[in-house]
Amino acid sequence: MEKKNVLIVGGGGREHAIAWKLGQSEKVGKIYALPGNAGIAEIAECHPDIKATDIDKIVEFVEAHKDIYMTVVAPDDPLAMGLVNRLNAKGHRAFGPTAEAAIIEASKAFSKNLMKKYGIPTAEYEVFDSAKAAHEYVDKCKVPVVLKADGLALGKGVLICGTREAAHDGVKEIMEDKAFGAAGGKVVVESFLVGEEVSVLAYCDGTTVKPMPASRDHKRALDGDKGLNTGGMGTYSPVPFYTKRHEEEAMQKIFVPTVNAMKSEGRPFKGVLYFGLMLCEDGIKVLEYNARFGDPEAQVVLPRLKTDLFDVFEAVIDGTLEKLDVEYREEACVCVVAASGGYPERYEKGKEITFSDVPDDIMVFHAGTAKKDGKVVTSGGRVLGVTALGSDLKAAKARAYEGIKHISFDGMFYRHDICKIV
Repeated sequence: MEKKNVLIVGGGGREHAIAWKLGQSEKVGKIYALPGNAGIAEIAECHPDIKATDIDKIVEFVEAHKDIYMTVVAPDDPLAMGLVNRLNAKGHRAFGPTAEAAIIEASKAFSKNLMKKYGIPTAEYEVFDSAKAAHEYVDKCKVPVVLKADGLALGKGVLICGTREAAHDGVKEIMEDKAFGAAGGKVVVESFLVGEEVSVLAYCDGTTVKPMPASRDHKRALDGDKGLNTGGMGTYSPVPFYTKRHEEEAMQKIFVPTVNAMKSEGRPFKGVLYFGLMLCEDGIKVLEYNARFGDPEAQVVLPRLKTDLFDVFEAVIDGTLEKLDVEYREEACVCVVAASGGYPERYEKGKEITFSDVPDDIMVFHAGTAKKDGKVVTSGGRVLGVTALGSDLKAAKARAYEGIKHISFDGMFYRHDICKIV
């Protein structure tokens, strides 16, 4: 069998998990990564000088490397910028949604209006492109409220405001102070939902949707869900309180209707669609959509995947997902993120990372790392995702926390209560 070479665009923990899983496929030959990181470099040829957002250089790279069979576009920005469109236009095979479909993440206003139009359950909301109008609405709406910057903001453009005063401050922060840059040109103000939060990622080929096992992310920086919002400090899968009944309800009322809605809008979604869900007393509601694998959710669902990931990507691109049986292991998986001191605000880079006899059954997914003078050093806020499988959540959690004891760097911190339900 002729092996196929694959390029992965991105350089975080999600991309390391994708590279690691593709590396297990007998059908995959060489793996390239742009820009990659120190962990990905152990299994792929990385080009750290080409950023994931440098669309022109990425297209040039693919054109120059005729041996690349498929490009996997993993992060949100290059998807929203139309990298898949550009590659497809030149006849190259690419995994990920087009810009027209990636708008489901790139614009909160678009996704909320889509849900309203097609009757997909979500929180009540209003969209504003003027700070004055947003302040006037906040004067009279019920609190608490949730404020969302319309555009992409690295998973951080969401503010939960418990008081009217906090909501006014939030509008100022997003729309007037531009804390999230251009993403704050519009703001979505929505009612605060009460319930348990769950993430479900799903493979979609434009028509068929195949959900992955549910996972639960921990967004706050500190133990006890305290501190600032982050891109995610750890995650686990499966989620015991997301039952078979929930799975059926979500499939019927959210997953299938969303894929059908995107198709009806002339924006068929092909790739991984991430559903952020809230299990409310009156049913499941959509908190948000993402147009790609979550990070760190990918780090716990991909280790559980039994089916060859390359086959899944092929089926999504070819529109044959319905014919593929996508299977998962029974084992549970837990990921604990090791972060740089000061994250998610200011933090120093370039700290040497020490790996001391890390057990073989521990998967260490690199998120913010680089190579410097032959050593692995920190280069981001979220540095590593220390991940383990186990017979159940309790066993997986114990292994992940055992694994993190073998890793250290100056200023390293992590939450001690990931998967606190066991």
